[in-house]
Amino acid sequence: MVTATPTQTGGGGGPDAVAARAWSRHSPRERWTRLVVMALVAGAAFWSLSTINVFWPWLWDAPQQMGDLFGRMVPPDFTQWRGIAWALVETVNIATIATFFAVFLSLPVALIAAQNTTPNKATLWLGRFILVSSRSVNTIIWALLFVAVFGPGVLAGILAIIFRSLGFLGKLVGEAIEEIDRKPIEALEATGASRMKILLYGVVPQVMPTFFAVSILRWDINLRESTVLGLVGAGGIGIILQGAIDTFAWQTVATILLAIIVLVLAGEAVAAWLRKKVI
Repeated sequence: MVTATPTQTGGGGGPDAVAARAWSRHSPRERWTRLVVMALVAGAAFWSLSTINVFWPWLWDAPQQMGDLFGRMVPPDFTQWRGIAWALVETVNIATIATFFAVFLSLPVALIAAQNTTPNKATLWLGRFILVSSRSVNTIIWALLFVAVFGPGVLAGILAIIFRSLGFLGKLVGEAIEEIDRKPIEALEATGASRMKILLYGVVPQVMPTFFAVSILRWDINLRESTVLGLVGAGGIGIILQGAIDTFAWQTVATILLAIIVLVLAGEAVAAWLRKKVI
C-alpha cells in the first residue's frame, strides 16, 4: 500500500503555497503491525532457545572438535570394502522391495481417499486416516516399532519404509485422481460401463504419468532413508556405520560415508534416467 502525507510550505495555503507529498510504502497501521509481528517472532525464538538448555561452551568449541574429528577420518580405511559393498546391496534391496510393495498398497488407499472415486464418506475418512497416520510417523520411529516386534534385521526396515511410503504415494496419487478430466468418465458412464471399467479405462490412464513419477521419486527417497535404518537395527549399511562409530573407527566411518554419498548420487542418476524413459 502506498500512502501520501501532504505537507505545505509557504504562507498560509495561498496560491503561492507549494504542496509536497511524502510517499510511504506502508501505512502507519501496517508498520506497527509489522513491528509487533517481528517482536513476537523474536520473542518466540528467544524463548525457544532458553528452553532447549544449550551448553554454550560446547557450541563455541564445535568447530575445533569437528576439525579434530575430520582429521581422524583421514585417510579412509578401505580394508573392509567387501562388507561395506554387501551392506550397500542390502540397502538398495530394502529400498526397492519396500517401494514395490508400497506402490501397490497405495493404489486402493488413493482410490478411497479421493473424493471422486471413494464409495462413501466412511471410506473417504478411512483413506484420509491411513494417509495421515502414515505420514505423521517418521521412518526411524516405524523402524523402532518393527524392530521391537520382529527383531533386528532387514524385515523391520522393509516394513518401516512401506508404512512410511504408503502415505506419501497415496496422497499424491489421490490428489491426481481428484484432478482428472471428467469427460472420459461421463462418456463411459453414458455407455453403461461398470465401475471397474470406469476405473481401468477412465481413471487409470489419466493418472499413470503421476503414478510413475511419484513412484520413482519415492524410490529415490527410500534409498536415502534406508542408509540410516541400521542405526536402530533395521538392516542396511547403517548397522556397519553404527558399529564403526561405537568403536571409534573413524577411518572406517569415513569410508562408509563416502560409500553412502556414492550410493545416493547413483540413485539420483538412475531416478533421472527412469523419469526420462517412463514419463
